[in-house]
Amino acid sequence: MRLLIMGPPGAGKGTQAQRISEHYGIPAISTGDIFRAMKTADTPLARQLHAIMESGAYVSDEITIAIVAERLNEHDCAGGFILDGYPRTLQQVKALDDFLAADGRELDAVIALLADVDELVTRLLRRAQIQGRADDTVDTIRRRLAIYGNETEPLLDVYRERGLLIEVDGLGPIDQVSARLFAALDARGDELAAS
Repeated sequence: MRLLIMGPPGAGKGTQAQRISEHYGIPAISTGDIFRAMKTADTPLARQLHAIMESGAYVSDEITIAIVAERLNEHDCAGGFILDGYPRTLQQVKALDDFLAADGRELDAVIALLADVDELVTRLLRRAQIQGRADDTVDTIRRRLAIYGNETEPLLDVYRERGLLIEVDGLGPIDQVSARLFAALDARGDELAAS
């Protein structure tokens, strides 16, 4: 199963991606986790990523595409994956399409977690306190939500037109959100098996 999970910052993508990973036995790949891990490295690319993340901006398409392609080429992705935080731009959508098509593969589904903006700000501020994330300030959160709305949210229409989009309410207890996701993905799997 080759999946994307999309939604605004704070919608619970990382948590739900891990649950999907465990449930279906596929690796969860988070570009945010990869980038945060690189922040502690002392290389030119790591320093560049640190400065970008501190400003609340996104990492360039070229850097992100290269990092994701390298990760998807690893052995554990042969049977599928769930990508969290990628793609974020039309250029990244095309790069992922091209990457998969080169091996005769395509996406099975794109999950969109839906959540209220005010709830997202509250969640992200709470997470910042708990996890000590210096990059999650009110201004940075609002900038990230605006960037998502302007640059990434329109990608949902691309996947909707392809018949791949599954929209799921991302609010509520984690177990309830997971149950909604599993039900939607199992239904999609049944559709794919029947076609």
